[in-house]
Amino acid sequence: MPETSDAADPVVVAEQSHLEESRSALKAMRDEALTLRAEGGNAVSTENLLAALRSRAKALMDDPNVPLFFGRLDYGDAPEAGEFHSEHYYIGRRHVHDATGEPMVIDWRAPVSTAFYRATPKVPMGLDRRRRFGFGHGVITGYEDEPLSDAEKDAQTDAQTDSGTGAAAAVAPAGQPGASRILTDEIERPRSGPMRDIVSTIQPEQDEIVRADVNVSVCVQGAPGTGKTAVGLHRVAFLLYAHRDRLRRGGSLVVGPNKEFLKYIEQVLPALGEIEVGQTTVDDLVARVKITAADPPESGVVKGDARMAEVLHNAIWSRLRTAREALPDGIMIVRGSRRWRVPASEIDELIEGTKERDVRYGAGRAMLAPRIAHAVLYRMEVAGEATDDRTQNAVARTSEVRKAVDLLWPAIDPLKVVFELYADPEALAGAAEGILTPEEQAAILWTATRPKVPRTPGTAKWSSADAVLVDEAHDQLDRLPSLAHVVLDEAQDLSAMQYRAVGRRCSTGSVTVLGDIAQGTTPWATPSWAETLKHLGKPEAVIEELTLGFRVPRQIIDFAAKLLPDAAPGLLPPTSVRQQGGSLEIDAVAGDADLVDTMVTAAQLALAVQEGSVGLITADARAAEVAAALDAAGVEHSVLGSEPAAPAIEGATETEAELVESLLAETAGPRLVVVPATLAKGLEYDQVLVLEPAEIVAAEPRGLRRLYVVLTRAVSRLHVVHHAPLPAQLTAR
Repeated sequence: MPETSDAADPVVVAEQSHLEESRSALKAMRDEALTLRAEGGNAVSTENLLAALRSRAKALMDDPNVPLFFGRLDYGDAPEAGEFHSEHYYIGRRHVHDATGEPMVIDWRAPVSTAFYRATPKVPMGLDRRRRFGFGHGVITGYEDEPLSDAEKDAQTDAQTDSGTGAAAAVAPAGQPGASRILTDEIERPRSGPMRDIVSTIQPEQDEIVRADVNVSVCVQGAPGTGKTAVGLHRVAFLLYAHRDRLRRGGSLVVGPNKEFLKYIEQVLPALGEIEVGQTTVDDLVARVKITAADPPESGVVKGDARMAEVLHNAIWSRLRTAREALPDGIMIVRGSRRWRVPASEIDELIEGTKERDVRYGAGRAMLAPRIAHAVLYRMEVAGEATDDRTQNAVARTSEVRKAVDLLWPAIDPLKVVFELYADPEALAGAAEGILTPEEQAAILWTATRPKVPRTPGTAKWSSADAVLVDEAHDQLDRLPSLAHVVLDEAQDLSAMQYRAVGRRCSTGSVTVLGDIAQGTTPWATPSWAETLKHLGKPEAVIEELTLGFRVPRQIIDFAAKLLPDAAPGLLPPTSVRQQGGSLEIDAVAGDADLVDTMVTAAQLALAVQEGSVGLITADARAAEVAAALDAAGVEHSVLGSEPAAPAIEGATETEAELVESLLAETAGPRLVVVPATLAKGLEYDQVLVLEPAEIVAAEPRGLRRLYVVLTRAVSRLHVVHHAPLPAQLTAR
């Protein structure tokens, strides 16, 4: 291989020296941030400055086990080098400069760094050479040089001939991770704890998505192991670098499928120096009611249908009353000794004119009083009276006008709107006429979804789908604010109404949608990305597809892909660039009574034979039994979804360096995690043990898709233990 790992090699010595100098420079940068005083003009300004200094200090943290840089670019004198002519740059996770301001490490997101990910011998982008570094415990262990220009190729060939060694020989072209030992080792490096960043292994097709323009919404269809989640996280990190002011003002958010998934990815952005991105689930995003119930599938499908937005629209706007009906004599306003009357017909014209402006219900209600007041002012001016804005405001605030507005355009509680639709069949029928069938209407009434019909909104038990409808009602009353950018991961499982909830949070911004149609397991899973983007309000978004897997070995991918013709017809099977011997093992157990004991033995063996994390995935109903058996055998483990929440850390000041570091410290738990199958989506483990696939399939209507998800969580080894016959698809040749 073209990698050198000799610690005495002069190149390794020189590069290690630069690494140590860079660490010292980063420490100096952080020390400076920690010693700055926050002195604003007032208490609020001081607190804002202090928060900025804390953020700066956290962004400059240095983990000694993670290299500050992972590559080096040597630009030549070709015209393509442009402003980087004959310069060399170290590429890392963040910018580091020395005391004079000279850069020692360049942020991977900077324009100069693009060539690290995209340059090839055919398109060298002005580079003579690209160098990758191997690391162990934060120390440089070796390097690989890839000559890209003709001159550099000739020079390295001559050097290899003269030295008789292969240390500086060329590596394979970019975009072929299997050809680079350092790149392959980094991809396959055992992991434990949360997900890691992939800045040193981003591939050209991934980089294209990461650096997409901030105004462009992108949808990424990604097969297992293609790095779609990492691409989405690195994209928001890139946008924060390239458009920091815009994203800081507008805000950015990552939306994941569940809290366990968010825990898994929570350290990626802080490791890249970005700590201002919010992370949430859809349930928490729309948390206007407490979610304490689950809907039957047939009810959840109807509640999640996009047609429910129209039903809510009808229910809300049906509250309007005409003046001819409610105020047949119109409105009489007394101003001094004069009386001014606005007839019912004119008031109705004002109401219709306001509705035609296509405003939210709440905005229209707010507009009605000033419009009625303006009609009064017109009459006053015709009569020769002097008026101004103060007169109009005074008329709009009169009790007569306020009472008329409350009567004709009443204030609405969105929670009550949803509650009444579920509680009153006649109200639902009126709002859903021509939209929902009678059977669909019956499916969402309280009598169909709850064993005990609630009397009031406060006593109701609300579901996730209900919370989304309440959120929709809020938005139809008053428009919700938009963020600058939203990343929506595992998007294939959301309903149309959930897409709408996310879409209104980025109505004026952009979105990165990540998912895999083949992994859709809910009854309302999206049939196509075009449908998803329509509901998100981003039909113009660019759809990209990642099919080349770099993480899951080919044997595992090929085994799991046998499910696709039945689980997700029409989707092409994924491919993997990794071929790893011994990565797939299938054991049949003679008796069901021995099943869990066999799995415990398999877990003990997995912990003994290989480093890294082990995920033991089982049907949800089996998780407690498996955990008890592991406890009885004295095998240390955790159960995903049952961990207590981490205590909050408060009171940091600009001089408390140790406490700031603890905010981002990774807490290493047991290597073995028992994973209920419904929580496995989006996670990865070095080794995955799957217990009784037939039970996973039988547990839900789209069980084959769930099993496909489960089987593709392994980065190095998959071990299946079963007593019941495997699904027929897996045994077919």
